Amino acid sequence: MTLGIAVIGTGRMGADHVRRIDSVISGARVAAVADLDAERAKAVASGIERCSAHTDPAAAMAAPGVGAVLIASSGPAHEAALLEAFARGLPVLCEKPLTPDPAGALRVLEAEQRLGRRLVQVGFMRRYDAEYQELQRTLEHGELGRPLMLHCRHRNAASPSFFTTEMLIRDSVVHEVDATRWLLGQEITAVQVLRPRPSSHAPQGLGDPQLVLFETSGGAVVDVEIFVNCGFGYEVRCEAVCERGTASIGGSGGLRTRSAGRAGRDIPQDFTIRFADAYDREVQAWVDATRQGRVEGASTWDGYAAAVVCEAGVRAQETGERVRVQLAERPALYA
Repeated sequence: MTLGIAVIGTGRMGADHVRRIDSVISGARVAAVADLDAERAKAVASGIERCSAHTDPAAAMAAPGVGAVLIASSGPAHEAALLEAFARGLPVLCEKPLTPDPAGALRVLEAEQRLGRRLVQVGFMRRYDAEYQELQRTLEHGELGRPLMLHCRHRNAASPSFFTTEMLIRDSVVHEVDATRWLLGQEITAVQVLRPRPSSHAPQGLGDPQLVLFETSGGAVVDVEIFVNCGFGYEVRCEAVCERGTASIGGSGGLRTRSAGRAGRDIPQDFTIRFADAYDREVQAWVDATRQGRVEGASTWDGYAAAVVCEAGVRAQETGERVRVQLAERPALYA
């Protein structure tokens, strides 16, 4: 049967997911939406048959036909929405972050353990990007030998007015945190942040760009260039350096043009363009698994681990020191 979904949060990401469920993927429909802005919720729900609009997430989850929840509200609201979904036994796709802080993530982790089964998939969409999947398969098969280093670039044309130095880690580098753990199958054990002088194009007070260094439990080293005011577009790259060779993604692929004495290619201007296919694949995979009674993808443990690493990264930003990552013991539910 078609899966009825309550979408919590109808801002940019939530509205895009509503569009995706309504017109792109199969096997699901938007049964309800919720947003603190009642008019925005009504506007998003309008035109979708049998979709109700609410200001209370609990009311949206209780709406007729709802069998699962997609959380796309602001990070601080995630914990309450997740616990409400747990109380109703509803499977959840939760956009990153699971919660903004490790303490909240640990509470969610403990609540899901008390249920005795997984209900949550965390929305780290790079795991569904075709290039990232190819890189992960290459590393897993081992033909290049053990991975020794990852070189990552994460660039954005310009940052929004509300963006802070801390958000470089919590909102941007968090994707490299999950990608590192997923690609290597290792935990991140320490973080260090190097801060060159800020770009003249960075807003006042924003320490942009930065170089973030990870150490992993398997002895690999990862460097992440984060530059959210590069000026030319949205660019994500990753190169794995292994014992017998290298593998890289995010390079010079895509359409190239030659005209008026110049050659080049278009560069995506934001993440919704670069990772559009990944978001489609992610939500379709979640719907398919949910309809079959399964939970796949990034788990609550992955969301918790990312929150702990980001917390260490923010401390490293502030102090300039190498900060160790201290994780709780991994529960058997997430083995």
